[in-house]
Amino acid sequence: MKMSETVAAICNKISVGKHALNEEKVELGTEAMMDTNAIKKIIPHRYPFLLIDRVTKLSMNREDPIGSRIEGIKAVSGNEPFFQGHFPSLPLMPGVLLVEAMAQLGGVLILKYAGEQKKHNFYLTGIDGARFRRPVVPGDLLQLSAEIVKKKATMWVVQSEIVADGQRVAETELSGTLVEV
Repeated sequence: MKMSETVAAICNKISVGKHALNEEKVELGTEAMMDTNAIKKIIPHRYPFLLIDRVTKLSMNREDPIGSRIEGIKAVSGNEPFFQGHFPSLPLMPGVLLVEAMAQLGGVLILKYAGEQKKHNFYLTGIDGARFRRPVVPGDLLQLSAEIVKKKATMWVVQSEIVADGQRVAETELSGTLVEV
């Protein structure tokens, strides 16, 4: 099975509709997935530094951002530029790029929540409790997720993780701020 077929198969399994975050919270709406072009309309990153291929699920609580969640995928190709030097004989995706991918996904969620009334960028201000559980190698299909856990004024905190082949690859809590541009 080709990587694009694998991505399509995973995307087709994702259900779109409405669901409750839990019984005591406001019902969340789920938007359809976003491709790379839609993602580029939200965040300023471009190849080779755009590290999200697709958003597969976006659940936003319109009354309170806490609990709003996003899921996305990154297909790791052997042609990624960082594999040329990290490491040629044993290609591994650098941990800092895993954190960057989680930050980009969290940024998409926060910028979507902030809305389009004003143009903002999301700037990373902190990384807490980062853990790397297993190496990421060419051919891995990364399933990323991020959930807003705190918001105070323009400061946001998201809990994020990456899973590949059913195994947790990385996790961290990221904080950042919205800056009007």
